[in-house]
Amino acid sequence: MELYELNYIQLRQLVPDLDAVQDHSMSTVKGTLNLHLTVRERCRYTTTLHLTYQFADNGDSFPAPDVVVRMYHDAQVAELISRGGRPGRRDAEYDRFRNQYSIEIKWQANRFLHKWLGYCLRHGHAFSPAREQLSEALQLIENEQALSFES
Repeated sequence: MELYELNYIQLRQLVPDLDAVQDHSMSTVKGTLNLHLTVRERCRYTTTLHLTYQFADNGDSFPAPDVVVRMYHDAQVAELISRGGRPGRRDAEYDRFRNQYSIEIKWQANRFLHKWLGYCLRHGHAFSPAREQLSEALQLIENEQALSFES
């Protein structure tokens, strides 16, 4: 359970205001891939999130690591629900709702989530309305400066 608690803490750091974040958001940090967030379900005691990067390969794009996480707010734990497989595969590599897994397999999947969330946080990813507004404002300034240099 400690691992699930740590995953919850990291998700709250990544998405500090779950109620205010848009259903589809993107965290952009220079020098890293954009991190995509989709809120799949908002309930009183749970929130289900989809997190992924989008990779391009031979003109196609594919999500990876493509994880779905359920946050249990009353217990303050987060559990990996599914993790996508390799590009080109339709079925998830790990899907808690379709298969029964041993405690060891569940631990490995949630350990992966813990490491990846830590990686995203160390690189500066976060989802918050204020950050999104700041990012948009900075992009506008950069665009205006580029136009003024061209003139």
